Amino acid sequence: MSNPLHASDIAYHIHSQTNLASHETVGPTVMVRGEGIYTWDDQGKQYLDAMSGMWSAALGYSEARLEAAALRQMKQLPYHQNFAHRSTEPAIQLAERLISLAPVPMSKVLFACSGSEANDTAIKLAWYYWSALGQPQRRKIISRNRAYHGTTIASASLTGLAHLHQDFGLPLPGFLHVTCPHFYREGLPGETEEDFSTRLAAELETLIEHEGADTIAAFFAEPLMGTGGVITPPAGYFEKIQQVLKRHDILLVADEVICGFGRTGNWWGSQTFGLQPDMITCAKALSASYLPISALMISEPVYQAMKSQSEKIGIFGHGFTYGGHPVPAAVALECLNIYEERQLPAHAQHVGARLGAGLRKLADHPLVGEVRGAGLMWGVEVVADKATKAAFPKDWKVGLSVSKNTEANGVTARSLNDSVVFAPPLIITAAEVDVVLEAFGKGLDASLAQLREQSRFSG
Repeated sequence: MSNPLHASDIAYHIHSQTNLASHETVGPTVMVRGEGIYTWDDQGKQYLDAMSGMWSAALGYSEARLEAAALRQMKQLPYHQNFAHRSTEPAIQLAERLISLAPVPMSKVLFACSGSEANDTAIKLAWYYWSALGQPQRRKIISRNRAYHGTTIASASLTGLAHLHQDFGLPLPGFLHVTCPHFYREGLPGETEEDFSTRLAAELETLIEHEGADTIAAFFAEPLMGTGGVITPPAGYFEKIQQVLKRHDILLVADEVICGFGRTGNWWGSQTFGLQPDMITCAKALSASYLPISALMISEPVYQAMKSQSEKIGIFGHGFTYGGHPVPAAVALECLNIYEERQLPAHAQHVGARLGAGLRKLADHPLVGEVRGAGLMWGVEVVADKATKAAFPKDWKVGLSVSKNTEANGVTARSLNDSVVFAPPLIITAAEVDVVLEAFGKGLDASLAQLREQSRFSG
């Protein structure tokens, strides 16, 4: 490889969620600059980033106010830990601000550096909570197939994607998974969405009764599933699921790592889809990904249990060196200011409706099976047969082909199994939404032409 930087990347750098053998041949796309919702690679190619990096660059790539906030804090106090009664002004202010914005009453905030760490912590606190209440046997955690909650050992066990488990010896014992609430793929013939939701609630109840409610600590859910393919909950789903959880006194943890801070058209996905969680995890758009930070919000009952346990033991035995780091916290505070001042959750709902409507206009395309989403978070299911919903063979990688052909037209999308997904920065304009739609339409057409040339598609 002639480019020394590319050669060094192959020689020394391991990439997440990547075929490592293939990377040695393909090499990296090295990004060197960003402005607004656009990025540029080291070859000078421009991309409209319709995935916000990893669902997370909510304010794009050149927000001067975030740069200034980081610099001010870096000059004043570049770091301090929050162990043993120490604190910093940005961490205190951010905790108070998050509690004021919470979709349901919350009590306290615990900071970490990533969504995986926040979900990991929520698992630990669910166990801690039940130990405080004299029920330490409540250890089992329920999640959903195709859910994504992170890649640490515990959060990957929550995750319902096989490639995060295979040959890692995961999930750990006690992590249980129920049916993905994807009506298009999982609904039965003649079943309505309400019927489907009722069946999934019954499945959850059966699992709880089989395992024993007194052994189950919590149920984790993304309001709108992200990495599973942007799966919107069917009608009545969370209402019915929460009735089961309440009946059996099981904690609900809302994973708002992707959905939080306007992505679904409200401040929180819990507001969009009617969740009443006991704990909430958030990250990504919390700092618009300018610096790593995540937060776990906990309800008053959970806090009281934590307090009693720490008093009994003498200490709360958890924390991170960089938890509540003052520089990311200062950036996150400024992010929240910008979201409020520019009314970006409402903007996401407005321009997201345009994106959704434009994608639905492509529903007649031979490769499109389903269009789904909310706010600025959308997925398109790619199918081999619209009538039967039959998928293409996985090794054909048709979804990846569509996303690559979309990218060839200057727009970055993401392929997730049989779906192509979009989550552009919240600052995207209506005109830029139209650019995304045009590029995606061309990407679909290009992939269809390739399949026909290969005699793999006759529709």
